Amino acid sequence: MSSFNKVSLFGNVGKDPEITTLQSGKKIAKFSLATSEKYTDKDGNKNEHTDWHSIIAWEKLAELCEKWVKKGSSIIIEGKISYRNYENKEGQKVYITEINAKEIYFTGKKEADSTITAKDEYQGGSANKEAIVNKSIENAGEESDLPF
Repeated sequence: MSSFNKVSLFGNVGKDPEITTLQSGKKIAKFSLATSEKYTDKDGNKNEHTDWHSIIAWEKLAELCEKWVKKGSSIIIEGKISYRNYENKEGQKVYITEINAKEIYFTGKKEADSTITAKDEYQGGSANKEAIVNKSIENAGEESDLPF
């Protein structure tokens, strides 16, 4: 049996993406995404818990993030969870959890109520990626557009 690593998050962007261009000319976009859960505790008090996720997008998807993702944007991220660690200057091990975005769906109102879908498709697990932007005005903002 093979293993599987996929995550879907629906939330709001915490700050504008930080875009870095590598020496090769490829871009990386890094930004935070807040997901919130509302619940009622045993005493009947309403509560809200927010988790913050570090999102990484590569190459053409990073270019699309640079253009379309802004602080406060409501988006859905599909990708995989990555864990890495390093030793800082003080010799302490630092652990990092990131979501490597493969697809981003823009769910908020933008440009005449259009829905923009950005896909970063991996072919055969290789690093060869192609980004596709699909603007659709039909049914924008309707609940039926949501993938859940």
